[in-house]
Amino acid sequence: MFISQELRKKNIAEYLLYMWQVEDIIRAYGCSLSAIRHDYIDKFNYDEEQKEEMTDWYGNLVRMMNQEGCRQKGHLQINKIVMQQLVELNAQLLQSTKFPFYTTEYYKVLPFIVELRKRGADNEENEIETCFNALYGVMMLRLQKKKISPDTEHAIKEITTFIGMLSDYYIKDKNEPLEFD
Repeated sequence: MFISQELRKKNIAEYLLYMWQVEDIIRAYGCSLSAIRHDYIDKFNYDEEQKEEMTDWYGNLVRMMNQEGCRQKGHLQINKIVMQQLVELNAQLLQSTKFPFYTTEYYKVLPFIVELRKRGADNEENEIETCFNALYGVMMLRLQKKKISPDTEHAIKEITTFIGMLSDYYIKDKNEPLEFD
């Protein structure tokens, strides 16, 4: 909860990846708030008030996951909205002539996106979600200490740069709306 609040202000891409990880943590505990509290939250070095805040936050997320039917897979509506905002911003940046560096980076990443979509099961997802799925997948592989090929490392480096630019523009746009054309 405390991490998500900071990330949301500073880096929307890291925030979204973090929230996807939180969804998976909740699933790992069977969407059981008591298990999350006992086996996860209580392990943090927080005071009792902070632990109660975290428990409330996780409880709200568990409730939303149950209501929204994403106990097994999928993402919460709050996360889908952030993704949609990023998709829309990406389209605006690409349509504008005022952001040539962003457009250049997009075209550097596009071959990787095409390749990832060929391999993936969900060809209906948008390009930005494809990038986030790749970043999240590699993050999970690293957590499991699995080997990542040099080609994948290169693709992830480019995707990270691109998504980092999009995230920076998102924060700038929230602070003071960007002018597109």
